[in-house]
Amino acid sequence: MTAQFPKMFDMQRRFQVPPPFNFQQALVRQLTETNVLLRLKPDDRIALAVGSRGISNLRDIVSIVIEAVKSKGATPYIVPAMGSHGGATPQGQTHVLAEYGISHEALGASIDARMEARFLGHSDNDVEVYFAEAALQADGIIVVNRVKPHTNFQGTIGSGIIKMLAIGLGKHKGAEVCHSAAARLGYEPVLRSVARFLLGRAPILFGIAIIEDQNHQTADVRVLLPESIEQEEEKLFAQARALMPTLPFDDIDLLIIDFLGKDLSGAGIDPNVIGRSVFGYSTAPDANSNSAPRVQYIFVRDLSLATEGNAIGIGLADFTTARAVQKIDLKCTYANALTALLVGTAKIPVYFDTDREALSRAFTSLALPSGATPRIVRIESTLALHRFQASEAYNREISSRADLTVTKPAHDMEFDSDDNLLPI
Repeated sequence: MTAQFPKMFDMQRRFQVPPPFNFQQALVRQLTETNVLLRLKPDDRIALAVGSRGISNLRDIVSIVIEAVKSKGATPYIVPAMGSHGGATPQGQTHVLAEYGISHEALGASIDARMEARFLGHSDNDVEVYFAEAALQADGIIVVNRVKPHTNFQGTIGSGIIKMLAIGLGKHKGAEVCHSAAARLGYEPVLRSVARFLLGRAPILFGIAIIEDQNHQTADVRVLLPESIEQEEEKLFAQARALMPTLPFDDIDLLIIDFLGKDLSGAGIDPNVIGRSVFGYSTAPDANSNSAPRVQYIFVRDLSLATEGNAIGIGLADFTTARAVQKIDLKCTYANALTALLVGTAKIPVYFDTDREALSRAFTSLALPSGATPRIVRIESTLALHRFQASEAYNREISSRADLTVTKPAHDMEFDSDDNLLPI
């Protein structure tokens, strides 16, 4: 059966990344230069809103802010700002933060993970606004989040401070309301209007926006004042979008993704990378002829450990494995999918006992002409695109690309004793 599988190159891709960035120095300098810490008074209780994404250096960034708050005699505490993630429970959200090194023991700041959200009124486009009770009870709120293109919509903002205000700090109820309103009004209008409402009524001190490069390293960090969050985030969003990593080739017959996870993308698999929409896709031959990348089939091999069974995004794949399906926490996955109104992303694809069987069935389904070599790309996740494998069908393009380096010559797909692929 191995003979029908194409040989694969091990590859390294060099992105045009920004120069090394000292985020610690930059953050400390900006906290001083913007005078935001002068807004703190001794004995103030300051809530730090922290989310559920796998942000590089998140623990260090949060630690710097905590120490800065303490230096003014104020008391910092952490509020999970992740909507319905973590199973929409205090225990689940606390556990998600702990997976990123955000805990009372690690940072010396308590965590208030209560899920209660208070109704505050209506935005200017009549969206009900809910906000975390735990944050409202603070004297001031600091919002920490990464800015990057969103997985559900295209626009001039994406994930960032604005989204965390509207959805993350809305807890389960606020997330449900915003997603429901977005289905009628569009995501960007809803996020902007709810955030504007909150910036005028909640005690937001400032935001800390983080930008990452194609290698998932911190490329920039900015302290944003409440009055300029919306305008500044637009600029940072453009910067983040320019730094988004992409698949190495535009035309792919089968994309193999080793791991799917909520820690890797809000959608489990980043639609901005794979070229599939969370609202549905087609594998018809001409369905994506005018857009790139053009991916015929996707095979997801497993769930990441840190996703804790949340398999949101599994519905974006065409093939998977029994071991991945067995790890799915249906309650957690369904809570996320239903809150985001993205039930299709929780559908389970056809699955097989081993990688070898799944690949064999996938290759057959491609229906390629006799003798044609399938164009196969294998990545670890949509967050890790600098190392990958590619089939011999890309040999000519590989030889003409200065950004690609072959680190291991063409070789047979390598399986372990259980007929599952060995790590890249």
